[in-house]
Amino acid sequence: MTDLGEERTRLLVKVSNLYYNDGLNQQEIATRLGVSRPQVSRMLSMAKAAGIVQITIKNPYSEEQQYERAIAETFGIHDVSVLNVPDGDAKTIETQLARAGSALLESALKDHDVVGVMAGRSIASIGVEIGYVQRKGLQFVPLVGGWGSAGAPWHANSNARALGEKMKSSYRLLNAPAVVASKEARDVFASEPEIADVLRLAEKSSIALVGIGQVSERATIVQSGYFGEGDIARVREMGAVASFCTSFLDERGKVVPYDGEERMIGLTAEQLRRVPNVIAIASGEEKVPAICATLRGRWVDVLITDMETAKQVLKWHGQHPVSP
Repeated sequence: MTDLGEERTRLLVKVSNLYYNDGLNQQEIATRLGVSRPQVSRMLSMAKAAGIVQITIKNPYSEEQQYERAIAETFGIHDVSVLNVPDGDAKTIETQLARAGSALLESALKDHDVVGVMAGRSIASIGVEIGYVQRKGLQFVPLVGGWGSAGAPWHANSNARALGEKMKSSYRLLNAPAVVASKEARDVFASEPEIADVLRLAEKSSIALVGIGQVSERATIVQSGYFGEGDIARVREMGAVASFCTSFLDERGKVVPYDGEERMIGLTAEQLRRVPNVIAIASGEEKVPAICATLRGRWVDVLITDMETAKQVLKWHGQHPVSP
């Protein structure tokens, strides 16, 4: 502790006790001691600098935050939320991540935000967990068309509707399939005024809620019936390890040129990059390469995941170096 002289130290201790232990505010202390409020503020600062006041934060999340910092610094993204869900099954982890995503979205929402919403179970869970937050003029809009009749409860339309209803806000529906038979069919759909309006609004999103998809037979796009196993195998042979909105990414995080993208109705990865705040929720060992690729490409601003997945992402990144 710095030597300030006994009487000066005694005064700083007194002010510190009044403020930190007795709960008086700075103006109340100033009135009691007959000094100005700025003088009290300076004395509190001096007490910290001299070591009289030492603030200890009891942090039960230190391990999770180590991984948050490691991922943010490794991949250069804005923010990471890592949750420790020990011995949790997939459903428990999904629920916990949805609650974290809900809290983050609630704090991020501003009046008149346009929120782009992707398909997926993780995003659907946010619609279940989120509470009402009063904001003016919110709009929720799907980022992609429907993935078929299977999995309708977590289609982008369903997710946008669920969030809009929870927020007592407006939502739009994209009344088109996610994948059609040809580029020509896609152009016909996209030229319909109602569909074109929704796609234009999606491009104006200020926030996007997205998942990160694997490239395998278990991928949503395959299970929905729009992509056959042969289609996904061909994309994988081209180097794809992640699906991100209507695009595929290789392990460097670069978009894989694929003619099937011309048949998809929704935003591409490049269009999504222009959204100011892209929030991704993803977890699971099978998604580790996809998450890593998405982070390498800096396609998202925020990642929400569990601690075991975070560990595996960092490990996979170290084991699979890529050239610049």
